[in-house]
Amino acid sequence: MTTVCVYFVASPLQLLAASQIARTVEAGARQVLIWYQPAIAPLVQAGDWDASSYLPWPRRHPLPGLLGRHRRLLANIDLVAALVGPCDTLLLHSAVFDSEAINYYLRALPRLSGAHTMHARILPDGLLSIRRYPLSPIKRLAQWVRKLRQLLSPLLNYWVFSGDRIGSDAPFCDRIYVVAGLPHEYDPSKVVVLAPLAGRSTQLSADATARRALVIGQPLVSAGLMDTADRDAVALQIEQWLASCDVEHVDYKGHPKDPHLELCRPGYRVLDLQEPLEVWLGHTPYCVVVGVRSTALVFARQLCAPETQVVAFGWNRTRFKSSLERSDMRAAFDNAGIQQR
Repeated sequence: MTTVCVYFVASPLQLLAASQIARTVEAGARQVLIWYQPAIAPLVQAGDWDASSYLPWPRRHPLPGLLGRHRRLLANIDLVAALVGPCDTLLLHSAVFDSEAINYYLRALPRLSGAHTMHARILPDGLLSIRRYPLSPIKRLAQWVRKLRQLLSPLLNYWVFSGDRIGSDAPFCDRIYVVAGLPHEYDPSKVVVLAPLAGRSTQLSADATARRALVIGQPLVSAGLMDTADRDAVALQIEQWLASCDVEHVDYKGHPKDPHLELCRPGYRVLDLQEPLEVWLGHTPYCVVVGVRSTALVFARQLCAPETQVVAFGWNRTRFKSSLERSDMRAAFDNAGIQQR
């Protein structure tokens, strides 16, 4: 029986999780990697996969001309189907299935590949995975609107579902992968806990090379989490605190959606990594790792040496969607052993 695993990834964390699943849980199956964010391309090791490809996000990159978004969806499905080929079982992996870029594959790929069995499985998405996100009536209505595309193209048969937006409650989902150490609200019978996604740094040395800090950036003003004045105050607070810790060198790792390097200060060395940050943290010693509310802080606490200080700044200046989101995220950071200032 031929089994094909397809992984739809949009972040380095999802790529790391997909790689581990392919190597361990689904070893022996045909492995197909699909990424939607161009920034993922340098991180992909083509030799690790039986087939791999970048696909443009339909809403952001429609084909030119009439019904460009619709035709992009069909072109993407054709491309993925060609990479998958004929099979008996399909296992589709994604961090979320309430998305027009992903959902249509649930029905289109079995039809095109001849698969008799299909299951969908949830990839971890960092701190976004610690809570459930119930579909609102408006989002449920949007699913039915997307289903109308079937009138033009039978392959675009949107799978309407209810409950959690990522699809964890849907009948097509039989497994949810989570990262060790992070809380979650999913059905325990579906959950599989992944092993650490990278190796742990060796113990810090006492020489000057250990007096290095890493600042993990993320979009703050552009994401509506802070206004400019608060962002600048937090960036200065981090800089001054690092100076008080006798740090001699500061590296800065920007987020793919942080082109303006919002927390970067003069004198920081901006990293341009050719590997996921989580892998970098697993082999690069830092005495201090700091940021605001990035998921990478949680992984830093897991991957860096025990003596490494991992500190979150500026939560008193940060906007949260709700008090529940704030308390859930606080619990996750506390559980991981991250200090807060």
